[in-house]
Amino acid sequence: MCDRYPIVYDILWALSFHHDIQQQLRSNQTLMLRLNHLKQELHYEPMGKITYGILWNLKSMYENRDSTDKGDETMFDIMISYSHKDKIFCKRLYDELIKTGYRVWIDFDQIHGNVMDAMAQAIEQSNAIIICMSEQYRRSNYCRAEASYAFQRRARIVPILLQEHYQPDGWLLFLVGQLIYVDYTKYEFLDAMEMLIRELKAPVLHDDNVLRVESREDASMMNSSLSITRRQSTFPVLAENILDWTQTDVRDWLIDHNLTQMSHLLSDYNGPSLINFYKYLTTAESHQILKLLQEDSLRRTNQSLSIVELARLQNLIDQQQKLFQMKKNTERSNKKSNKHIRNQLNFCKIT
Repeated sequence: MCDRYPIVYDILWALSFHHDIQQQLRSNQTLMLRLNHLKQELHYEPMGKITYGILWNLKSMYENRDSTDKGDETMFDIMISYSHKDKIFCKRLYDELIKTGYRVWIDFDQIHGNVMDAMAQAIEQSNAIIICMSEQYRRSNYCRAEASYAFQRRARIVPILLQEHYQPDGWLLFLVGQLIYVDYTKYEFLDAMEMLIRELKAPVLHDDNVLRVESREDASMMNSSLSITRRQSTFPVLAENILDWTQTDVRDWLIDHNLTQMSHLLSDYNGPSLINFYKYLTTAESHQILKLLQEDSLRRTNQSLSIVELARLQNLIDQQQKLFQMKKNTERSNKKSNKHIRNQLNFCKIT
């Protein structure tokens, strides 16, 4: 029987994140009965956690959860989503955020039992989700479930990078590909903390509200202030491939990412032009680039070049290209998975 080999169920959990595979798993009545039996039988054991995860992905455990906003039920400013291999670092992160005045939810003891409902409740009751990115995080099915549910709920996600030389890839790149993250491998811890707190306090567009994650001290000072103006999100629907962007697409994309100066400087750029500009930024001598761009900026916008905007632009283009490449790779992977899923399920006869 396959339950003698937990790795089989862990593989099924990973496969169950793919929409094309979910229907095939749901239609296997023997498998579904076995999963529900194991969920009850191994409730407090690691295998129970895996079966909860599979059933969660197959919609049988949360299809009736309230999908509306639960802003009135918010109990935490921040939830920290992390791999337990990064527990020591995250304990330090947690302590620093608590010291700053934030209400923080974190699972230090690895919840047992119905872990998926506990995870979902924590996300629903938090204003922002800090995703602690590392290779171990990307490999964890449970971390993937947390991040995916936060993404599905349209929660505010603030990524931080913990592992040196690691670049987000796979499903993780898909979720955070267009977000700016704080790199804890590049800066001293306290300097990175300042950057993280600035990011948490910065207003962002989320549905029809501008939200700010505040510590208790900030909240008390804001009580007497005017409320933040409600605005409708204006992010355009863009082609995934930058090469397909028009001049209007490029301009709107720059403005929506608060790159106002760049939107003027590159006002006549379309997608291919933007890619050529990016190649020039990454291959030419940096001193020469800055000199020429400074001259061009003064001539075209009557403003000195913003190095901050230039750095953000380069990072955003890089992330957009990686996101597009990842989606192409995922499509190829899904096609291969669909070909092999029946063989994998037949190999393990669930009884």
